[in-house]
Amino acid sequence: QVQLVESGGGAVQTGGSLKLSCVASGISTSAYCMAWFRQRPGQEREAVAGTDVRGPRTYGTTYTDSVKGRFTVTRVNRDTLTLQMNNLNPEDTGMYYCTARADKSCPLVSPSSYNFWGQGTQVTVTS
Repeated sequence: QVQLVESGGGAVQTGGSLKLSCVASGISTSAYCMAWFRQRPGQEREAVAGTDVRGPRTYGTTYTDSVKGRFTVTRVNRDTLTLQMNNLNPEDTGMYYCTARADKSCPLVSPSSYNFWGQGTQVTVTS
């Protein structure tokens, strides 16, 4: 059973930065992709950034438009995913979730496409 644990959330002012981390256990092969989703207040859970497995220790990245140029997702190794978030604004406030699925591709689509989820870490950006 895959388990995911996020850390690194917190409260920052507009323009600030945070780095989220996700550590997975139970991933037995490299053929699991990992991604970040978020759920903003009153909204549905949405994809933020994903990493695709393209080869041994080689990963591609994709981003939703609203975070391009500000967020950087990194698959550090088979078990660790990070999300560097810069130039944060209040619209980035929400619960951020790490997710994984037994596939090499992590498209930025519905959360129902993903098998495993962490408990989430809260990000709050104040103006």
